[in-house]
Amino acid sequence: MARGHQKIQSQQKNAKKQAEIKKSKGHDQKTAAKAALVFTCGVCRSQMPDPKTFKQHFESKHPKSPLPPELEDVEA
Repeated sequence: MARGHQKIQSQQKNAKKQAEIKKSKGHDQKTAAKAALVFTCGVCRSQMPDPKTFKQHFESKHPKSPLPPELEDVEA
């Protein structure tokens, strides 16, 4: 069993190793959420996760603008 100075060194080494592993994963909620936003409104540049939500947004926020062709066949 490690004692004293050796124990402290071991803890520091382990902490550094764990930080590198966490950094290399690069998975956090912010990047995952950003990757899920695939549809972008052409008028206001807001992003939506699916076409249904995109159509609802477009109909409520931009009623005077013509509906984009990719939303013609989507059911809201």
